[in-house]
Amino acid sequence: MPVLTLSRIERRRLTVFFTSLMIAVMAWLAFALSGRYEYTIDTKINFINPPLHRAYQPLHEDTVSFKVEGSGWQLLFSRFQHPPAVDVSLRSLNSRNYITFSEQIRDINRQFHGKQKVVSVMPDTLFFDFSTRVTKKVPVRLLYQLAFRKNYGVSGPIVVTPDSVIVTGAATDVAGITFWITDTLRLQNLASSINMKLGFLSSPKNNIDIFPQKVKVEVPVDRFTEKVVDVPLKVINNRGADVKLLPERVKLTLLTALRNFSKVERDSITAVVNLDGWFNHRYSQLPVHLTTFPAHSKLVKIEPQTVDFLIYPND
Repeated sequence: MPVLTLSRIERRRLTVFFTSLMIAVMAWLAFALSGRYEYTIDTKINFINPPLHRAYQPLHEDTVSFKVEGSGWQLLFSRFQHPPAVDVSLRSLNSRNYITFSEQIRDINRQFHGKQKVVSVMPDTLFFDFSTRVTKKVPVRLLYQLAFRKNYGVSGPIVVTPDSVIVTGAATDVAGITFWITDTLRLQNLASSINMKLGFLSSPKNNIDIFPQKVKVEVPVDRFTEKVVDVPLKVINNRGADVKLLPERVKLTLLTALRNFSKVERDSITAVVNLDGWFNHRYSQLPVHLTTFPAHSKLVKIEPQTVDFLIYPND
């Protein structure tokens, strides 16, 4: 198989040729991309300035096509970048049932970066359906994912202020809303209490508003330590039998926050055995159950978990 061999001068000429060709291509590309072009961008719209006393329902999708004038570079990157939502004012719905983008082109162009310029919008006119606007008070539901440093945890009730919000919108839409969900509170390696503001998940519909738009969240966090408490046993569902438990007390080992350590006493815990286990099933031992237990404490173990008992015949 013949091998093409080039002299040093021929190799140099070939290198110069390809270098010149690459420079020419890059120069042409730079010239082409510096020109002005019109191109289309499909963009989501976000409604702002809703009418005060009218509940609206859009009669269209929440995405429109913007014809944009920009450089070739902007045209190139528009194929790879997803444009952010564009704010569109609904102030004109106070007096009519439609809005036109041509009236808001100046405000829309302020939201585009660089030298991009919106030339037109398709469709230019958006129509809306209207219904009675109502308000409703619903509770706030907090979403949270908390991870704690070793031996730390929630030591008290989580407080959300306010605990409810006012929802305003079309009667048909508001009727199905029974609560409103916050953004997820995600924190890790916690070793101290939390006091912060949190927003809400976005409404699935543009014509629903909430007030307020943020709540204050307080999460008490403390170090947990072990405590051992002797608790007397109580018998439930005794049908008049004379019963003696062996033993009559159980020892509970639990984890409790340092701030609550002195509050956790035997009076705050109720341990019982259910005598139905003997009457109905003739159990030889009865399991211990806790019917009351201190809030925000964690049970480690019960000793013993089952107890023996003696039933004396009635005279």
